[in-house]
Amino acid sequence: MSASSEKSDLRKRYRFERHERYLDHSFSYLATSLEFQKASHIASYISYGDEPSTSELNAELLKSGKSLYLPRIIGKVLEWVQWQGDANQLIPSKLSKSILEPSGSPISDISLIELIVVPALRIDRSGYRLGQGGGFYDRALSQLKAWSVGLIHPDEISSEDLPREDFDFALNAAATPDLLLRFKN
Repeated sequence: MSASSEKSDLRKRYRFERHERYLDHSFSYLATSLEFQKASHIASYISYGDEPSTSELNAELLKSGKSLYLPRIIGKVLEWVQWQGDANQLIPSKLSKSILEPSGSPISDISLIELIVVPALRIDRSGYRLGQGGGFYDRALSQLKAWSVGLIHPDEISSEDLPREDFDFALNAAATPDLLLRFKN
């Protein structure tokens, strides 16, 4: 079985498992970690559905004076728009009406971004993530030189290596509601 088809099968299983046991948690504690404290320009996202919630973390980052950037899908890539916390600036994505994206002009210099928060269905012990399957965040990670952390629910760290393809990027860390696990990569 190819890595691509194995990933597809795992996504179905992990989405079902996440939906069956979803609990809302806060990730705001991450704002006090060393990496978040040092970064002035942070990319995050607006979570939806059964994803770990970014709302409290994003609010905490804005409250602490960080510049916060949210992604917008343009073709096959993400562009980043600075967000001040105004819900009226969020509009439904062209990809899916349940995904909210920022309106406004994208930043011209993505090298400003020092830290990126990414969604994941699972993350393995080496920092590789299984996302939703669009490849948007793998392409973004290849462009950004930012420290990266994936948000997952407590039981979504995989004890087995996830299937990998050449374009997959390892994250620097995984965060559950009560644990920030840094990888040696």
